[in-house]
Amino acid sequence: MSDIRTQQDLAELFRGLHDGFLVLPNAWDAASAHLITTIGAKAIATSSGAQSWSQGVPDGRSLAKADVLANLERIVAATELPVSADIENAYADSADGLRAMVTQFLATGIVGVNLEDSGASDGPLHDTVAAAERIAAARAAAKDTGVDLFINARTDVFLLGVGEEDGRLADVIARGNAYREAGADGLFIPGLLDLDALGTVARETGLKINAMWLPGAPSPEQLREAGVSRYSAGTAIAQVAYTSAVDAARAFLAGRDKAMAESIDYFAFNDKFAK
Repeated sequence: MSDIRTQQDLAELFRGLHDGFLVLPNAWDAASAHLITTIGAKAIATSSGAQSWSQGVPDGRSLAKADVLANLERIVAATELPVSADIENAYADSADGLRAMVTQFLATGIVGVNLEDSGASDGPLHDTVAAAERIAAARAAAKDTGVDLFINARTDVFLLGVGEEDGRLADVIARGNAYREAGADGLFIPGLLDLDALGTVARETGLKINAMWLPGAPSPEQLREAGVSRYSAGTAIAQVAYTSAVDAARAFLAGRDKAMAESIDYFAFNDKFAK
């Protein structure tokens, strides 16, 4: 990169971006990360689902951790922007194992993580105490490495429909407060797009709230006004890319080449990766 910054410099930059309204496009490989960098993004998040699909496996901790780490290294190398990684459950069942794995993730150059509370062996979610212990382990790993890692704690209460519907918001708030005390900086609540509820969680937890795009989502302006600090795309950009690939292949089979003729220039794009 032309403006060489250390990993800690990027971590500080990434943390500061949450003081406004951070829109985070999600990449899944080096090429998508490079393209997102060129269009004015301020930071990049990865999508576990999209990177899994790109390597032929389903979302949900199916991609081997060695492949995840190698992919993250390539993504970080392809951009000068801060990168936050979706590490799912960090490929670790215990808090000690998670601390060791987060250290490995940090070695790729990332400065943020999404760490989910799903994936427990005895239910859809870790209980609040166990999930908080896992966040504390991630924070300890960051302190070990000297990088001010932004920990975005993901809770799947709404996404998985855990518990009685009328108790889910209170559960998210209780989890959010426990996660903050354990060292989390943000709270990611996929499946929740109700503006009043998002605002309530922001006020009651003091965390930077992350909403994820879904069909019918409120506008970015509405989310910002409600108190959301961060808005990510999840797998949606990859889904658009793969839809475009199918459309282009279908057109090619039918003898039409307009989409390919209007695509990114081969030589210009290839030169971006020349060493």
